[in-house]
Amino acid sequence: MQYTKAILVSLGTISLIWALNRSWGSIPAFAPLLSPFVGFWQNAESVNNADEEITLEGTKAPVTVIFDDLAIPHVFAQNDADAYFTQGYLTARDRLWQMEFQTHAAAGRVSELVGDKALELDRYNRRLGMGFGAEKAVKEMLADPRTREAIESYTAGINAYINQLSPSGYPLEYKLLGYAPEPWQPIKCAYFLKYMSGVLALGADDLNMSNVLKKYGTVVTNDLFPDYPFREDPIIPAGTKWDFTPVKIPAVPANSQTDTKPLAMNWPEHDPAIGSNNWAVGPQKSATGYPILANDPHLTLSLPSIWYQIQLVTPTMNVYGASMPGSPGVIIGFNKQIAWGVTNVGADVLDFYQIRFKDASRREYWHDNKWKPVTRRLEVIKVKGQADVIDTVLYTHHGPIMYEVGQKPFASNVPVGYAARWIAHEASNDFLTYYLLDRAKNHDDYRKALSSYSAPAQNFVFADIAKDIAISPNGRFPLKWKDQGKFLLDGTNPAHDWQGWIPAAQNPHVKNPSRGFVSSANQSSTDPTYPYYINWQFGSYERGARINQRLTAMKNATADSLRVLQNDNRNVRATDALPVFLPYIQEKGLSGAQAKALAIIKKWQYNNDVAEIGPTIFTEWMRQCMDGVWKDDFPGNDSTTLRYPSFDRMLQLAEKDPASHWFDDITTPAKETIVLVLTKSFQSAVDSLTHRHGPLGESWQWGKHKATRIGHLARLDALSALNVQIGGGAGIVNATTERTGPSWRMVVALGPTPKAYGVYPGGQSGNPGSPYYLNMLETWRTGQLNELLFLQTAQDKNPRLKRKLTLK
Repeated sequence: MQYTKAILVSLGTISLIWALNRSWGSIPAFAPLLSPFVGFWQNAESVNNADEEITLEGTKAPVTVIFDDLAIPHVFAQNDADAYFTQGYLTARDRLWQMEFQTHAAAGRVSELVGDKALELDRYNRRLGMGFGAEKAVKEMLADPRTREAIESYTAGINAYINQLSPSGYPLEYKLLGYAPEPWQPIKCAYFLKYMSGVLALGADDLNMSNVLKKYGTVVTNDLFPDYPFREDPIIPAGTKWDFTPVKIPAVPANSQTDTKPLAMNWPEHDPAIGSNNWAVGPQKSATGYPILANDPHLTLSLPSIWYQIQLVTPTMNVYGASMPGSPGVIIGFNKQIAWGVTNVGADVLDFYQIRFKDASRREYWHDNKWKPVTRRLEVIKVKGQADVIDTVLYTHHGPIMYEVGQKPFASNVPVGYAARWIAHEASNDFLTYYLLDRAKNHDDYRKALSSYSAPAQNFVFADIAKDIAISPNGRFPLKWKDQGKFLLDGTNPAHDWQGWIPAAQNPHVKNPSRGFVSSANQSSTDPTYPYYINWQFGSYERGARINQRLTAMKNATADSLRVLQNDNRNVRATDALPVFLPYIQEKGLSGAQAKALAIIKKWQYNNDVAEIGPTIFTEWMRQCMDGVWKDDFPGNDSTTLRYPSFDRMLQLAEKDPASHWFDDITTPAKETIVLVLTKSFQSAVDSLTHRHGPLGESWQWGKHKATRIGHLARLDALSALNVQIGGGAGIVNATTERTGPSWRMVVALGPTPKAYGVYPGGQSGNPGSPYYLNMLETWRTGQLNELLFLQTAQDKNPRLKRKLTLK
């Protein structure tokens, strides 16, 4: 009996060990994760101020790295190749899982890590042509000897770190998901740039607009969806004279809109909160007599941070700023002579073309009065715990047909049977722009750097020690007829093709404007006098208007003046809308809670501060108001989705045409007026907030209602920062929403020695067990900045410098 028990216990133990040491489909093995020798226990870190010396294959000469008290590396190398090698090594040491996960996502390889639950996401990214574009981009990068050296050295540095890793040293996420790092390849740098292009430039609503056009016709569509907003303060100041002769612009074809059937859609619309601010004040507005530049790009707030701070010093450059894990060099930053920053343009660089096949074989398609061959691209998707999935994607000269008739799109608003023409499919070497900016010395260098840039189009702001300031909405813009791409396009008609490119030298640009500053906040690039079509819609005007208002009044500006402006919580939408809307509220019909809420919003001073209740009520009221005005006329259902007109257009109706029939709800027999719509939507907003937060009180405060979340990339709450109490909001200069916001704040005061400040919500390390994982969050939350130590030599002294690493 004792032998039997012993045998059963042994078999049970062996079975348990076997079960814990193997994966089960997409579920990773638990034993390695829990092991005291290789498991998550090994990822705990403490503050380390001891100097290090490491010998690595790959450097040409010794490299010295000085770390400051925030664990930011200052790299001193004797040549450029060693600087990029060291950047790759250090970035991988701090952010390896993030780098690899983001490029896996762009490449459509998440199923390898988590199983078939990511299969449709992987299909989507491959059918979008991420790989197609990355393969072209890496060829361009490697064809230029400058960027080739940078990319290959960066890659070698990453691999030098990976090669010295043992399973116990794997970042925590590898252990949680049960896989190991793979060697880095140069194409992953291209995948990362395509990933960012997708984040910033995939806000397509061509199909929505085609559905609107089909339902209401040209007159109504043009009236409700105008090509220039009612209120605007463009990036290039209105009235700027264009210093070029435009090339011939394609004529609008007679049948400029395709005759399409209404189709379902659910394309992941561009989040309007993903934008950015940047500006530069000229010497006449600066207390020092030198320009000051500020930038805060607004992206999805995530951990690890999308940015990685670094200083790179070689005989050809001394540059400091924010890099992106996955790409060498500095993306936003400064050197001794210049500073620069970026915001998203929102150019119309993704169009859909309806394809007509010759027959069911789908081997030829009709274009320009002839049949042309279809190219087939096989996508092999590896799925954890399952057999590979082979997906065939059809390509025309326009681009990939993302979904064919009979296939269900991952995002159901992708039009079935249409080819996607996307700027990210073009061969380009966008990294060259940042390579040149890192070494630029003046405005001419800045303009030369921008000439090689393709996508995603960015508003590049600039300042230098020669006291010049400038801004340019810049990228590779297709040469189109007006509104080409506002609606779905005819893939058979060559007149609907992109007709070349706007010359880079004719991209909008202004230098040293008389108002003494330049700025952008994703609003319209220019006034309507600019001869080329970039897009018919841009970000809302409120942030840009507030920034320009503050900068116009600003005198003797300092770096701290611009820091304060970055944290401005003024709600311009409320200042515009409440004086118009409040008089229409029928107060007699309000409940006690509704009357109390109305009294609060009447006293509100229009600031989206943490403890205010006004912004909570206003934001929910405006959401309900948009539904109240437009939902009956632009309904969403399984067969057709229509987009709403903009808030700007609704406010224009309320101001200029309050008797408009659009305020009537066509689904009811009565005729509703603006009075009824605004009153009912206000009542509904208060009732909704009461249901969500309880009786009106502290629980309604803006910070608690908004509950900003900085989520881990793997969507693990335990590794996230939840319910961060911070003001701001969509359309606010401090554009912190529930999930998005200033991912990096930077202010640079130029002069004989530049003084710079910056912060992001997180830390240098991607390891949740590190003291540098979240150490900058409170500084960011409270609107403060850290001084960026701009060292000149590896021998510089500063009490914030803590340790030295020598690579040999």
